[in-house]
Amino acid sequence: MLVLLLLLTARGARTEAPPAVGTVSSSGEVAAPDISQLSPRERFNRLYNRVMQAAQSGDQATMTRFMPMALGAYEMLDSTDADARYHAALLRVHNGDVEGSRALGDSILAAQPGHLLGYVVLGTTARWRKDEAALAKAYREFLAHYDAEMKANRQEYGEHRASLDEFRRTAETAGRGSKAGS
Repeated sequence: MLVLLLLLTARGARTEAPPAVGTVSSSGEVAAPDISQLSPRERFNRLYNRVMQAAQSGDQATMTRFMPMALGAYEMLDSTDADARYHAALLRVHNGDVEGSRALGDSILAAQPGHLLGYVVLGTTARWRKDEAALAKAYREFLAHYDAEMKANRQEYGEHRASLDEFRRTAETAGRGSKAGS
């Protein structure tokens, strides 16, 4: 389930600019594209997309190579919004930093109480930690805020619609299962 959520998240990732294509060196390796002329946010988005596409295709070498650059690009942003924090949280969880990812989920909700992407991050990290109580809480709060938040028509909700829909289905299924077991 977690892999499915992360893959859906990668599919829903923002692609403001097409991924840059690197040049091929004499050794046959694809060199990293020159991203030095991009804004910090464009750099972060490009690197995030590169890592998530590698994760989706199972390309561990590319993930390993570009993950530190993507996380470094996030750290260089002069400001972050819920979407950037969400992307950084996904990178961190893919990199094994579950607690760092959880902290980013908390920061989304601290800045914007009820923001659905915060609950997706908290639910994802709860699954990694095998914390059923935290997972159930993330599902409950996600569902409690879903209708009002979707009416807010946030851009990032449109960009991550597949992930939000999948998380909602899973939350609803989990809620029905817990009621049946009560």
